[in-house]
Amino acid sequence: MTKTAAPKTNGMRALDQRKIPYEAHHYDESIKSARDVADTLGVPPAAVFKTLVLVRPAGRPMLVMVAGDKEVDERALAREIGAKEVRMAARAEAEQLTGLQTGGIGALALLHKPFDVFIDRDALGHDYIFVNGGRRGLNLRLRTNDLIEVTGARPVDVGDSSS
Repeated sequence: MTKTAAPKTNGMRALDQRKIPYEAHHYDESIKSARDVADTLGVPPAAVFKTLVLVRPAGRPMLVMVAGDKEVDERALAREIGAKEVRMAARAEAEQLTGLQTGGIGALALLHKPFDVFIDRDALGHDYIFVNGGRRGLNLRLRTNDLIEVTGARPVDVGDSSS
């Protein structure tokens, strides 16, 4: 893990423009799971939030941020947002919708795209969390409240403990 200057991503530029402090943490691009990122950064998986792309039969696609030690309960999410159903986007579909590679999808990089953004309510229990910075091998550590403010993320109960 290093905290060095590297080419800025759209997410980093958005935070810089708003004068929101963050730390950039770089790691090997082959690491794609939030659990492995947490291990590499030496932090608990509950502090590293992955961004998943979900879709519903009608309406905008969604970005859902959930801790690395949890999975999205699709039924719970559908109930929370008043949708009949939602489903996880397939890898190719997620990449097509976001223009980013899986393992590098992050809400901060997609601020000007038509996504509804949600974050698992458990994030509110953390002062700081790690989220993808918009490319593989980059996570940003920032205040949870700043992330919610910038992305417009709506806190919802969607996390289901995973094994």
